Amino acid sequence: MASNPRALPTATAVGAPAVALSSAAVGPASASAALDELLQGNRRYATGHARRSRAAAAPRPFAVVLGCVDSEAAPELVFDQGLGDLLSIRTAGQVLDEAVLGSLQYGVQELRVPLVVVLGHEGCGAVAATLARLRTGAPVPAHLELLAREIAPAALRTRALPGDWAEHTMRAQTVWARDAIRADPGFAGASVVAARFDAGSRLVSLLP
Repeated sequence: MASNPRALPTATAVGAPAVALSSAAVGPASASAALDELLQGNRRYATGHARRSRAAAAPRPFAVVLGCVDSEAAPELVFDQGLGDLLSIRTAGQVLDEAVLGSLQYGVQELRVPLVVVLGHEGCGAVAATLARLRTGAPVPAHLELLAREIAPAALRTRALPGDWAEHTMRAQTVWARDAIRADPGFAGASVVAARFDAGSRLVSLLP
């Protein structure tokens, strides 16, 4: 998948009210250390021991997270990280386009972030809308057609599987986005993983 040849857009991290943190604070330097920090932060969040969010004087994100726009899956909350710790890029259903790819590449190549996480979640509204379109054949309004068109291949690949079609679709879409990013030479050198957030337990699990 080609990266955007135009000027790369930046992404804004979203989080809770912040308190100051020393500019000397430095995040994890390797992909494995960054993933460990994210999973530890998620366990804090899931068990009700989240720290107060904080803002570094000079933000130095240690991970890029491509997540969904649904409010319950906000990466800074899910991973218990402060403003500046993550480069958060959010699209409905983790749909990729050139602006998203440019933002991801900005984090990896310009900010030297070692880890990219594609974060799906249960009950995804974009997935539900896509499945409704496939079931009924009803047209999707205006720009929502792009989302449905991009998620539909994952839905069609998993339609015959037993169990929850929406869950299968979300997993397939998340893994597809991970694999597309991995295969793009613009992200060479970064570790790219797929993960699922469960709203009930508030835990994140890695997808194979």
